Amino acid sequence: MTIESITLGGGCFWCVEAVFELVKGVTKVESGYSNGKTSNPTYEDVCSGTTGYVEVLRVEFDTNVITLKDILHIFFATHNPTTLNQQGNDMGTQYRSGIYYENEQQSLIANQIIKEFSNQNIFDQPIVTEVKALEKYSPAERYHQNYFKNNPNQGYCSYVVAPKVAKFRKGFIQWLKP
Repeated sequence: MTIESITLGGGCFWCVEAVFELVKGVTKVESGYSNGKTSNPTYEDVCSGTTGYVEVLRVEFDTNVITLKDILHIFFATHNPTTLNQQGNDMGTQYRSGIYYENEQQSLIANQIIKEFSNQNIFDQPIVTEVKALEKYSPAERYHQNYFKNNPNQGYCSYVVAPKVAKFRKGFIQWLKP
């Protein structure tokens, strides 16, 4: 087993987490905050939009089972990478689309995929996903972890998270954990 990790911002971390918990080869997920200005941010701090942090999901995966390229294909298919600082009704810099890499190889792969998708006009609008080195990562509060799994009937989960999970299940059945 060879474990690698990548940190992804795709709007509310509950949505990203709910999808990647189901992905074959993903060994661990953790909701958190990255690339902000302050130390030890709280959810309330990040939601203020003044800290520079983005809600992210740190994804650990076994590269013998799934590649970073596959992880990023799932990521791009399950959020909107063309809206700046917004996913649906969630607006603010904390909801920006981002790939926060841990090494130059990850940066190259992320930028290559964005270029390929742009050249193929996969999306109707330009991709605005930022690709930056991971900085100042902090895990989110405990109650944010496994949020969808623990609160499937909560309103936001029913109307926003569940459709993203359904889209993953339908479009990436080969990557669904048994």
